[in-house]
Amino acid sequence: MTSTLPRTVGLVAAAGGGTRLGLGPKAFVRLGDVTLLELAVANVRAVVDDVVVAVPEAHLREAAALLGPSVRLMAGGASRQSTVRAMVGAVAAEVVLVHDAARPFLPRAVGERVLAAARTRGAASACLRVTDTVVDVADGRALPRDELRRVQTPQAFAHELLARAHAAALADGVEATDDAALVRRLGVDVAWVEGSQLLHKLTTPEDLELGLALLALWRSRRAEGS
Repeated sequence: MTSTLPRTVGLVAAAGGGTRLGLGPKAFVRLGDVTLLELAVANVRAVVDDVVVAVPEAHLREAAALLGPSVRLMAGGASRQSTVRAMVGAVAAEVVLVHDAARPFLPRAVGERVLAAARTRGAASACLRVTDTVVDVADGRALPRDELRRVQTPQAFAHELLARAHAAALADGVEATDDAALVRRLGVDVAWVEGSQLLHKLTTPEDLELGLALLALWRSRRAEGS
């Protein structure tokens, strides 16, 4: 019997309060004429079959007006982890791709690389090599850059694996900053896939200035078809 499950579902975490930006919920902050939410969802939608988005409950109507009826909306939880856990529990799919609205400029090639790796390995995350010198300030020791990576989203997982990882974390009272860390707690290796400088996380007011430059670059690349 042929499965009717969508092969891939994108889960966009967009429920953060944006405290450091000081402009209200981060996903609804505008870069010029477009919100981070619209950019992130459009770029995730380009690489998956379906999209689910979690936003603050008070902003569900605003999100619906921005995104239209083709995107399923949910109220986010008290933390990013609880938000993703709720989205994972609300969908059925072979593979889920988790992405943060605070990284709105997802190159299609990165999304496709992460999904391809997750299909074969079960778990994958975008990341970048570390080019700066990194020092442990506790003892002044420089850490070996070749062994370090800057972890980004998107991350993708076999749905059953990510559901199991979140259930285990909830049972154990564990909080992590990303989903790959929860999967690794189960003893499962994560495939590290080349990310992109375009996936810079927009967190501070200074980041918004960079975001405007990234928006111009992103639009120029789209116009060129790259």
